[in-house]
Amino acid sequence: MPVLVTGAAGFIGSHVCHHLLSRGEAVVGVDNMNDYYDLALKKGRLASLQPHKAFSFRQIDIAEQGALAAAFGGQGIARVVHLAAQAGVRHSLENPRLYVRSNVVGHLEMLEFCRAQPSFEHLVYASSSSVYGGNRKVPFSETDQVDSPVSLYAATKKSDELMSHTYAHLFGVPQTGLRFFTVYGPWGRPDMAYWIFTKAMLEGKPIRVFNNGEMWRDFTYVDDVVRAVVAVLDKPPSAEVPPSRLYNVGNNRPVRLGDFIDTLEKLLGIKATRHSEPMQSSDVERTYADMTAMERDFGFKPSVSIEDGLKKFVDWYRSEWVAGSTTR
Repeated sequence: MPVLVTGAAGFIGSHVCHHLLSRGEAVVGVDNMNDYYDLALKKGRLASLQPHKAFSFRQIDIAEQGALAAAFGGQGIARVVHLAAQAGVRHSLENPRLYVRSNVVGHLEMLEFCRAQPSFEHLVYASSSSVYGGNRKVPFSETDQVDSPVSLYAATKKSDELMSHTYAHLFGVPQTGLRFFTVYGPWGRPDMAYWIFTKAMLEGKPIRVFNNGEMWRDFTYVDDVVRAVVAVLDKPPSAEVPPSRLYNVGNNRPVRLGDFIDTLEKLLGIKATRHSEPMQSSDVERTYADMTAMERDFGFKPSVSIEDGLKKFVDWYRSEWVAGSTTR
């Protein structure tokens, strides 16, 4: 049976699809192909997947009631990697209804689809480090209280976790939520700081630096994230009652934003013009993942340093994106 991957044209989703295909899995990809950022990027990711005979794709809005059942109800889907969501903390300030529809209603529709599948095995879904809000206890642990989100995006992800726990309790749907920490790498998202900074510096434009660069992020390279997703997918909850779990997926090594920019300057050979701005109300000063649980239960440790990961992104950006060799 194929693995259903939602958000297959997205950043993490496309990488997960490639990994699953490389180990001989059949993959059914779903994406609504919205225009939150340049569609050429999503089309390019899909184009890299299309040559695989074991990959198929359907353009579907998962938040549409019954859309998943209509498309896949008879295929006996047993495993799902649910990565489709409206991303972006700051964008949620301007488009709250879009986030509730995509992230909350979409997650509910996914839960309904999974519980209707006979012999369903495992739903792995994307949560976010944003659920920790302004938590000052570090590193962030899965056992910390996360009842005070500072953005609507974070509130939608916390809502997803609560709904998943409820469906596990009521209907026995086995599932695992992964709280991703600032994922970056080739084929990434243009709204993320590493992309924005790289583009601006190459174009000779200034960059906006919040809080004088005194912000720390647990930057996590996409290949490490994919390894974590697949390791979790292969090991559904067994002893847990209800069968619902949450894990951090981070690098466990926060990087100061100012130092992050220093590293980009060295890789690009360009000195950035930094414009300092106050920290925004939807931002947090620090993210820092406690990875004890992932290592204990799956033997997982992140392996890519910020220097190596940023180099891979910069090389991809210059050779493929700026050079125009991606599908546009």
